[in-house]
Amino acid sequence: MKIAISGKGGVGKTTFASFLIRAFADRGKRVLAIDADPDANLAQALGVKGGSDIVPISAMKDLIEERTESKVGTMGSFFKLNPKVDDLPDKLSLKMDGIKLMVLGGVKKGGAGCICPESTLLKNLVRHIVLARDEVIVLDMEAGLEHLGRGTAAAVDRLIVVVEPGRRSIDTAYHIRQLASDIGLKKLSLVGNKIRSERDKEFLLENMPEFDFLGFIPFGAEIIEADLEGRPPYEKDIKGLTAVKEMIDKWR
Repeated sequence: MKIAISGKGGVGKTTFASFLIRAFADRGKRVLAIDADPDANLAQALGVKGGSDIVPISAMKDLIEERTESKVGTMGSFFKLNPKVDDLPDKLSLKMDGIKLMVLGGVKKGGAGCICPESTLLKNLVRHIVLARDEVIVLDMEAGLEHLGRGTAAAVDRLIVVVEPGRRSIDTAYHIRQLASDIGLKKLSLVGNKIRSERDKEFLLENMPEFDFLGFIPFGAEIIEADLEGRPPYEKDIKGLTAVKEMIDKWR
């Protein structure tokens, strides 16, 4: 099972990713969790102590230069387009309680589709993870799906877009669907999050009739409590974790 998760910032995408990762791990699955959002905070959502201090792979200058045979930051230089990456998931992942976590980071460069040593290494790494690894893979993506190439996207079992009741969230979901279509990723589903009432659920269903909804997660103040206490959201928000486990059961 290879799952990519996306959505507008602030909708609870990373919280949902943490629920999903925990739910698979609780079922005895080996899970490789990939934080592919430049604003990385999946480690904190999984309860990793000092998660904010993890150095993302995109910032590992020596590694990037070694694997791509390049000089990071130089313009117009040659570098390897197929660097060795198959050893990195085991070398660079943080292991905890049935879960391995990798933090990719982002490439902060002008223009989309940057062709540079950093982005080349990351895209090759994601391609290897999706195509060659046999764990459950959960990728916490940015809304732009920057790390997914056309060949990689075809092997993703499902793209899940997290939405909340709100126009901007809906607009972002439509944009992500277009980006997914552009790279050949057709298996797209939605998860409604922060649902306060039946009216919130109806709002999403009425405004997104052509989308497939996997389920809905109720709004819970426990998420805020968990954040204040520095604990994973699934430890406090049992209803949210249960809702995600029920979604997984529907896939089986």
